[in-house]
Amino acid sequence: MLVIMKDHASAGDVQHVVDLLEEAGAEAHLSRGEVKTIIGVIGDREVIYSLEFEGLSGVEQVIRVLKPFKLVGRDFQPEDTVVDLGKTAVGGGAFAVIAGPCSIESEAQMFACARAVKASGATMLRGGAFKPRSSPYAFQGMGVEGLRLLRAAGDEVGLPVVTEVLDVRDAVVVAEYADVLQVGARNMQNFMMLEELGTMQRPVLLKRGLSATIEELLSAAEYILKGGNRDVILCERGIRTFETYTRNTLDLSAVAALKSLTHLPVVVDPSHATGRRDLIGPMSRAAVAAGSDGLMIEVHPDPEHARCDGPQSLTPEDFDLLMDDLGPRIVLEGKTVEVSG
Repeated sequence: MLVIMKDHASAGDVQHVVDLLEEAGAEAHLSRGEVKTIIGVIGDREVIYSLEFEGLSGVEQVIRVLKPFKLVGRDFQPEDTVVDLGKTAVGGGAFAVIAGPCSIESEAQMFACARAVKASGATMLRGGAFKPRSSPYAFQGMGVEGLRLLRAAGDEVGLPVVTEVLDVRDAVVVAEYADVLQVGARNMQNFMMLEELGTMQRPVLLKRGLSATIEELLSAAEYILKGGNRDVILCERGIRTFETYTRNTLDLSAVAALKSLTHLPVVVDPSHATGRRDLIGPMSRAAVAAGSDGLMIEVHPDPEHARCDGPQSLTPEDFDLLMDDLGPRIVLEGKTVEVSG
């Protein structure tokens, strides 16, 4: 439920509504604008809907929301969320380019990749230290040593770093090194992890599950926001369909739909979506046109010898050409790619 307060409602009127909600066992989440305050209500639906707020002082309107997600919806917060990372941002016109290798393999590989993507204009550095693999015999990542290399490489080139949290037990350790915590597709509905990340003061990049609906993705994000962490970035990375030519099917219609449904920024991962190096460029251009707030692209200095996902990784040279091509398109969409310092 949403309680819309009148223009310039007094602090006392707002607090009275909050007090009544808390007495009923509900949670009140305030969105304050210069003129209007909106109170998002979370709790038992029957109890909440039995409360009468329409006649209270300062209350303009009560909206009974039927969607399973509240805090992530534009009904609760019409303006775009901007995830501030200090040297760069995501959302609100700030376009993010997150680039780096699928997995961290060595110091030489990580630093070479970091220097290359920074020189080409990337705004964030990615790299996998803990890798969820379908086969138990595949390379599982370097673990904490990989985190140290990623952090050191990011610090050298001046880029925030993104890496995946594979297990809720690793969240605190990963947060010591990473600026953004990534939740992979296989963990999108790991509700214990989502609740834990909701209590942490680190932005979260939440990837869409392999077979997840848009509503399920938004409901997963709701878990994080409900915990108090409002810095969530959604990622469309393709869904599983009957098509076998591509690794997954990139659902760009989801980008446009999400931009209308939620205030959270939305980025696209064309590398995992297609699994094909030759399709990353066309799908990156399409993602920009669809209104995305950023791209997540795998780059490797030697893709042919990559220990993970080489066929879907660009060389630094190809990434540089792609960035040159994307620059005017991003500007045309009214967005900017910037890193300060």
